[in-house]
Amino acid sequence: MFEKTHFMKTQDLLHRGMQTATLRRKVISDNIANADVPNFKRSEVVFESMIKRAIESEKIEKEKSVPTKISDNRHFEFFKPLDYREVSPKSNLDYLTTIRSDGNNVDIEKEMVDANQNQMTYTLLVERLNQNNRLMMQMMRPAG
Repeated sequence: MFEKTHFMKTQDLLHRGMQTATLRRKVISDNIANADVPNFKRSEVVFESMIKRAIESEKIEKEKSVPTKISDNRHFEFFKPLDYREVSPKSNLDYLTTIRSDGNNVDIEKEMVDANQNQMTYTLLVERLNQNNRLMMQMMRPAG
């Protein structure tokens, strides 16, 4: 009933955001735990920019004045929008920077700020998901 609605897309994006925040928390915790290990290189999670690119590509597809139609399977599409459901968070290792003389690049203050920001983001996503679930329960309640 609700599968192809904007509501369900929002729910899915909120759920993906929560999964990303969970992964980000693990990565930040790993960075903090290894802040004193020589030659340790910090990692970071990339997701928001990729999901933004996928959503913008869907908008471009909808706004095209001349839709492309492939008449033969040997033809290439001019533009293929990214499906946001295929985007997943990725953990990238930062090999390029070095903060200390021992080769470690973990800035403990930055990691703590990132951890706090990530926690606030997770809390916001949970609150919004709960609010949406309450709205759905109200919509599905029988009249009477």
